[in-house]
Amino acid sequence: MDGYVLAQARSQCFYPRFERKPESPESTHYCPGCGHGILHKLIARVLDEFGVQDRTVFVSPVGCSVFAYYYFDLGHVQAAHGRASAVATAIKRTRPDSVVLCYQGDGDLAAIGTAEILHAANRGEPFTVFFVNNAIYGMTGGQAAPTTPLAAVSTTTPYGRSALNDGYPLKMAELLASLEAPVYVERVALGNGKQITAAWRAIRTAIDVQRRGLGFSFIEVLSPCPTVWKLTPVEAQKRVRDELTKVFPLGVKCDRRRQTVPRSQPPAALPADQVEVLLRGAEAEGEWPHPLACQPVDVRLKIAGFGGQGIQLLGEVIAQAGMYAGLHVSWLPSYGPEMRSGTSNASVRLSTNEVDSPVVSRPTHLIALNEPSLRKFLASVEPGGMVFYNNESFPTDCVRSDLELVAVPFTQQADRLGDPRVANMVALGAWLERVPCLPDGALELALKAHVKSESLIALNREAIQQGRLLCAQRRYRT
Repeated sequence: MDGYVLAQARSQCFYPRFERKPESPESTHYCPGCGHGILHKLIARVLDEFGVQDRTVFVSPVGCSVFAYYYFDLGHVQAAHGRASAVATAIKRTRPDSVVLCYQGDGDLAAIGTAEILHAANRGEPFTVFFVNNAIYGMTGGQAAPTTPLAAVSTTTPYGRSALNDGYPLKMAELLASLEAPVYVERVALGNGKQITAAWRAIRTAIDVQRRGLGFSFIEVLSPCPTVWKLTPVEAQKRVRDELTKVFPLGVKCDRRRQTVPRSQPPAALPADQVEVLLRGAEAEGEWPHPLACQPVDVRLKIAGFGGQGIQLLGEVIAQAGMYAGLHVSWLPSYGPEMRSGTSNASVRLSTNEVDSPVVSRPTHLIALNEPSLRKFLASVEPGGMVFYNNESFPTDCVRSDLELVAVPFTQQADRLGDPRVANMVALGAWLERVPCLPDGALELALKAHVKSESLIALNREAIQQGRLLCAQRRYRT
């Protein structure tokens, strides 16, 4: 069916009533002649054709189309200004079976969002981007955009855009097509029925690229903006045809569909078969079994101390061991600019369920390698949780009756082993003695990933074992 005819019919992907303006439920908030309405219809019709409405997520931008969620009966996420492609990346990675549509204007994508779109395209993130280019900031009063043509007058270029002062118009389709990862990039226009039909075909191709799991697709749409251009709708379409297409030539800029195979999940740090063999061997020797085969795990761990105490390395090792063990994990570092003696803490999550946030504001476990960290985070520990402290005993004013308190002199034991740097591994051993949530096999893999010297790996193993023994010998305060 002709794309121009398709644009005139009502899609199943639209709500029956548009609640943005309850007094006029058949109308959108867009100005007469605006290209957003046409583009919305084309996208909706392609979604109808592919039958993917129930698994489509529409990432709305900041700009004139910010209220798209009032019109499309789809999943929606509203992104901060310029961040739509970053949000789309997160959605697609966590819900790979979804159809993710990223919808942005020229100020949103080509100005504040340049870094996000460039790196998403360079990674080949498998979602579809619609870039609406009307060469101006429409919603905020007509300022020059990164795509405003040379000599064009705007509120911020009253004498016309100058290449010397303002730079040249950014050609985003060509820029992204020059990267190696994008699969399909095309520029289309909404200047007349013929161009609208071509736009519909491009939209269909781009969404099909995503449906087939091939990778990143990008459609730049030259769109009329009659109100800010101070033109009638007919004059605005003529400007698209006669002026914008000269600055931004139409056509396919990149088409790698034939040489592209469906994407697979990113590989693990070690091949999955090697990890599985090691873990199976550990289970056969009577070690604690694979976490997914036993009780549920939900650990929210805060590790804190001075810079230089190995806080971040400890967090990385625990998180990576959890990953090798088949758990969902996150590691979030926080530290000051000092390499030594500054503050440092890490948030680690280990779970048999998906991790909803890497932020640990209410830890179930706290490992404090110094007193300032103990005082800072003690109050935040969940009732019923555990606190591991680097000392012979807890300060008398740092005691909570609803927690299990474990005092082990990690640094003192590391000194006995001949290297104060392994105090973090002593702490790890003490923690694992009370919280046996990681198989030794997974821990061994994580150590090898972060420590390259065999002698240091052996020292770390000994430190972990000493931490276990010390913790087993201690009495715990509750």
